[in-house]
Amino acid sequence: MNILIIGGNRYFGKRLTARLLESGHAVTILNRGSSRVLDGLPDGLPDGAPDGAPNSVPDRADHLLADRNDEAALETALGDRTFDVVVDQVCYTPRQAAIARRVFGPRTGRYLMTSTVEVYEYEDSAAPVREEAVDPRTVAVDLDLPWDEGEFLDAHYGEGKRQAEAVFAAEPPFPYTAVRVAHVLGGGDDFTGRVEHYARRIRAGEPISVPAVNHPATYVYVEEIAEFLAWAVETEFTGPVNAHSHGPLTTADICAEIERQVGGKTVLLEVEVGEVSPFSFARSYGMDNSRATALGFSFSNSAQWLPQALSETLGAR
Repeated sequence: MNILIIGGNRYFGKRLTARLLESGHAVTILNRGSSRVLDGLPDGLPDGAPDGAPNSVPDRADHLLADRNDEAALETALGDRTFDVVVDQVCYTPRQAAIARRVFGPRTGRYLMTSTVEVYEYEDSAAPVREEAVDPRTVAVDLDLPWDEGEFLDAHYGEGKRQAEAVFAAEPPFPYTAVRVAHVLGGGDDFTGRVEHYARRIRAGEPISVPAVNHPATYVYVEEIAEFLAWAVETEFTGPVNAHSHGPLTTADICAEIERQVGGKTVLLEVEVGEVSPFSFARSYGMDNSRATALGFSFSNSAQWLPQALSETLGAR
């Protein structure tokens, strides 16, 4: 297969690229060729900013330079190239999705975007959340919102992804898949700083603020989400799909393993108001992965990989 990956040389994107190359696919990576941090993108984006320096692209992959927000530049960079699948690792807004749909509509057989569990930001359900809870065909799109402003984008990360999905889902039909990625753990290149935030406090015995009612959440190992995306590239299903390991994790689960690895003491402080630590959640929006399972992907259980995932990140600091 001939595959284009937009922004595919950071975090699980680079792992996806490696898997596709190992499987014998022809891979092209498109990015801006800049190692600087993308202004205004929220902390903890799935494939992260920066979007990558040219020399970080694997030798076996082709490389195109273009700003995906500049439609004319994108058209020029692509020329007459066509692709079996486009994997978009850095689509955060409906404006970006609209450009992508216009540019790649005649150039690809299928478009796969990495979405996020945060599309369910308004859900609070004791039962795991299924894809139907957010049907992108019913989501209103507002291209006039200030999507280019960093502060706005940071505050509306889930909404940006939700509206981006809606653009791809709109008529006329467009063959797209939206992989709604759970919270990702693992890797020495975890750029979010969340695990280290916990480790510092646990080492020092400092309080970790959590909501008074702190719900478990769904997670996925960085290697497993790369494996899932590589599998999804080679399938033909479309529409939204939840992607996460079995076995939700609580803040206490994560802290207990960090404490085992670094020493110190976990002190969870329940707060009614104010800022809480990452990996703590005042509402329940863990996902249901039964669609992906029915389609043929076998997820692991988080208990199998949590020690390794945290060790990788902590060992890199």
